[in-house]
Amino acid sequence: MAADLSHFAINADDVPASKAFYEKVFGWTFHAWGPPGFYRVATGPDGIQGALQQRRSLLPEPTRGVEATFAVDDVDATAEAVRAAGGAILMERFTIAGVGHLIFFEDPAGNPVGAMQYDPLAD
Repeated sequence: MAADLSHFAINADDVPASKAFYEKVFGWTFHAWGPPGFYRVATGPDGIQGALQQRRSLLPEPTRGVEATFAVDDVDATAEAVRAAGGAILMERFTIAGVGHLIFFEDPAGNPVGAMQYDPLAD
């Protein structure tokens, strides 16, 4: 089962300060999208899709570091494989209209990881 890195998210307590930081450091541009405090990141013409978002807690403690999401063909089969391989589902299948179906899981090292089945017709 192939799973290409397709999305990253930077979690921040102070979203405006982080936005200004990455604009200055990397020259990224940001576009408000979805819920309050959520921005799509334009890293460049060949960049991976990204987001800057209000920090959340997928695990008992707030998520630190950059969050990675991998594109998969079947998010339900991926969830089954995660469980069978000893991982844990942190967020059950969630549909983002016009984007696809998403889960978050914890790997054996305790890292939160996303898996997205892209589907532009998702409702």
